[in-house]
Amino acid sequence: MQIVETETPGLIWACGMLPGSQTPGMLKEEALPAALAASEGFVWLHLNLADVRVADYLATLPDLTEPALIALTARDSHPAVNVDEGSLYGTLIDYQREFDRHTRDLGRLHFAICGRLIVTTRVHPLRSLDRVRVAIEKSPSKFALPIDVFEQLVVEVQRTMFQLVLEFTEELNEIEDAVYGHKPREGQVPLQPLRRSIVRLHRYLRTMLTAMRHAAAWDEDEMPEGFDESAARLISRLEAADHEVSALQDRARLLHEEADSRLSAETNRHLYILSVMTAFLLPPTLVTGFFGMNTPGLPFSHDGSSGTIWAFGLIIASTAAAWWLLRRVGIL
Repeated sequence: MQIVETETPGLIWACGMLPGSQTPGMLKEEALPAALAASEGFVWLHLNLADVRVADYLATLPDLTEPALIALTARDSHPAVNVDEGSLYGTLIDYQREFDRHTRDLGRLHFAICGRLIVTTRVHPLRSLDRVRVAIEKSPSKFALPIDVFEQLVVEVQRTMFQLVLEFTEELNEIEDAVYGHKPREGQVPLQPLRRSIVRLHRYLRTMLTAMRHAAAWDEDEMPEGFDESAARLISRLEAADHEVSALQDRARLLHEEADSRLSAETNRHLYILSVMTAFLLPPTLVTGFFGMNTPGLPFSHDGSSGTIWAFGLIIASTAAAWWLLRRVGIL
């Protein structure tokens, strides 16, 4: 097992499982062509598509078919796993990371396995890839075939999804406590963006699972060595992840419905209070409006100060009558 650092266009790292090299080590620039030309073992190249020279460099690699080359340099946004004449290529969905933190921005990992060569390309740094490299360095004997690296890639992507499920679950717990416990929502993660993230994760996971099932349905003669058994294990793992994300999506939907129900109940309560207040204030408003018409012959207009007292008495009496009527009909 050897780790390569070279001036090859876009090269992030290269791992070569070569005969006689069972421990991690560095490979000089001039040793890379010999490793690619070796008749045994395999080489994994991981390249950065931000380098515009990568496409030209890939065209010079041995055993890389035209469909695989297109898959490695395309900007496909959906997961895909394709089998063609012993080669495997397509796109996996992973989440991006920064230098000091993980993000929830989706990233694409393009891959191709042709013969004894496995190539992966990406534009943004991804969460799962470094863990795959570390796994190879720790246990190189577990990676006898290029398909073993591919399987580990999918396994690490699934682990990233499970990690996100745990993060989403914690956020849902906080929102759930706020909804059912009537706690203030200041500083809380809004439910709608969280639901959108869960739905997007579920959509890409389902697409990846479907693509893996389609690839596993090809004839064994068309598959790379070891892919049939690897695909069965990966499908089982992806189905487990799909079950977890589906359950999380259902829980977020039910919580959203409960929040909407409580919001509707709160709105109805406010409207009820407003309606009752309107019913109480309507009779006094009619009284004050009547005495404010400034027309000749108004009652109590020539009784000195007692007219105001009578007007106040009518206001109180009308309010009491409105209260009695609301109690009578069962509104209060």
